[in-house]
Amino acid sequence: MIAKFRGGGQACTAANRFYVHASVADEFVARFGGAIETLRVGPASDPTSHVGPVVSARAAEGVRALTAQATAEGAVIAHQASAPTDGWYVAPTLLTGVRPDAAIVRQEIFGPVAPIVVWDNEDELLDWINDTEYGLAAYIYTGRLQEALRIGESIDAGMVGINRGTVSDPSAPFGGTKQSGLGREGGRDGMREFQETQYFSVGFE
Repeated sequence: MIAKFRGGGQACTAANRFYVHASVADEFVARFGGAIETLRVGPASDPTSHVGPVVSARAAEGVRALTAQATAEGAVIAHQASAPTDGWYVAPTLLTGVRPDAAIVRQEIFGPVAPIVVWDNEDELLDWINDTEYGLAAYIYTGRLQEALRIGESIDAGMVGINRGTVSDPSAPFGGTKQSGLGREGGRDGMREFQETQYFSVGFE
């Protein structure tokens, strides 16, 4: 919930797509979807709101268009919260039956929509995960830490959260791979971005 809906999904580190193993997919969809349906959508000034509006009318149209395209390709709106019909609001939505090559999993949604792709073959899963031009953050949830570390090392992303919905920390290097940026900020690596390397080549008799 935090990884997807913090900031209404409008964070660069927001979880964009969810890959759920077939053995737990039904339970995950039911529990995650049930939580989504309880979200209150409204003005950010209202302390009872969980999710506010997206940043602009154009952004709202873009999120809705991605959702409509996904459903046209066979995805199903399995769970959805209520949202005001006036303003730049997008209803928090869970999509099932999403194709691994759907546009909604290959582009940044930047909104409160969670597409679910079910997997049962790890090699195929990693191909799907890495088949994108983005690589800022990824999240892994599992009961086996060594498995999480092994899979995390195979994901082409600058940051990987394990069993937690946030990855940012001032003491840790922040940054991504591919089209998600070069270099790092934060931590020791961030300090190095402000330093210059001086090289000595010495011949000494």
